Amino acid sequence: MNRPRIVIVGAGFAGYHAARTLCRLARGRADIVLVNPTDYFLYLPLLPEVATGIIEPRRLTVSIADTLPDVRLVLGEVDGLDLEHRKVRYADPADRREELRYDRLIIAAGSVNKLLPVPGVTEYAHGFRGIPEAVFLRDHLTQQVELADASDNPAERNALCTFVVVGAGYTGTEVAAHGVLYTELLKKRRPRLRHQRMRWMLLDIADRVLPELDERLSRTADKVLRERGVEVLMGTSVEEAKREGVQLTDKSFVPTQSLIWCVGVRPDPMVDGLGLKTEKGRLVVDEYLNVPDHPEVYACGDAAAVPDLTRPGELTPMTAQHAERQGKRAAKNVAAGFGTGVRQPYVHRDLGFVVDLGGTQAAANPLHVPLSGLPAKAVTRGYHLLSMPGNRVRTATDWLYDAVLRRQTTQLGVIPAADVPLETASPERIRRH
Repeated sequence: MNRPRIVIVGAGFAGYHAARTLCRLARGRADIVLVNPTDYFLYLPLLPEVATGIIEPRRLTVSIADTLPDVRLVLGEVDGLDLEHRKVRYADPADRREELRYDRLIIAAGSVNKLLPVPGVTEYAHGFRGIPEAVFLRDHLTQQVELADASDNPAERNALCTFVVVGAGYTGTEVAAHGVLYTELLKKRRPRLRHQRMRWMLLDIADRVLPELDERLSRTADKVLRERGVEVLMGTSVEEAKREGVQLTDKSFVPTQSLIWCVGVRPDPMVDGLGLKTEKGRLVVDEYLNVPDHPEVYACGDAAAVPDLTRPGELTPMTAQHAERQGKRAAKNVAAGFGTGVRQPYVHRDLGFVVDLGGTQAAANPLHVPLSGLPAKAVTRGYHLLSMPGNRVRTATDWLYDAVLRRQTTQLGVIPAADVPLETASPERIRRH
């Protein structure tokens, strides 16, 4: 008798943990296939530390082959489904068109940068969703300061040392908090820039930093940012981006070469082409993570509109905390269809959040107990180490090295700006020009 084939689309928090859970439950009784553009799971929350040279990029990448040996990895980007014949269509890294048959399907395609209809943004802004973007940003920040050091033109220096972050959510707040410390470090190593201001701006149309989190976390983050000299401009955004700078909605013009786009995420564009019902761009599922009228198809993570049973009438937020747990629940419900366990609805109450603000600062509310400063920093790093599926020792070692050794600040120049356009679903894929 042929073993059933379970295909998982995406290896983000939802897809990776779905595959991991299925390996444990199936015990060789099913073929588990994971389709993903890369051969690793990316631990996204630590990307700001890659962008500022604290930890090396590979620390965030957890090898699928090493940690999920019972899973067949298929490198490719899924762009269509044949629900009638139970087939997944995808393009491999060589852009060859391929198909995969499935008996059960878990769609965990994740999310991409959220785009807004702002003139010039796609041309001059860069997002922050993957390793290439983080490495590019590290090189870019370093290069801007080096160019400023070489310039004798005050206006040019000021523009080169001005950095605009759009989006004061989780990612944008951490990027600004870590970024200002990194550019101050670069400045200290260049005597000619002794009196040069490193200007960082954090913009958002919301009325406070971290609008989606507890107000106490918001106040802590806001205080830390302002103490470091970051201009926190709420109720403000970019009206137009140009080569020489950005026009803000308050009609002021800011000369800059650094526009960092962190306004949030949207479901992977693949979702739109599946012909399935969506809500706010996310696949509609029931409380069991099942796609209506397709009992063999499940969806979870950022790509799925999962009803929040703890808040009737609302959807679960697009967070790693929910994605990981939804992936595990989807896997268990799929396994229940083959006689292992019992299908159950997805229910989860937030356990709190952690926000790393660089240096010795952080904001956290584990189990909704508000913390700041060193206690929050310890909780934040402990949480990340526990949450990472691999590379814990290497990551902790990098933190130790950063605490006792002089940080390396050279730019590698391996990721050109053209390879990390804002409008892309997979910045990790090498583009052929």
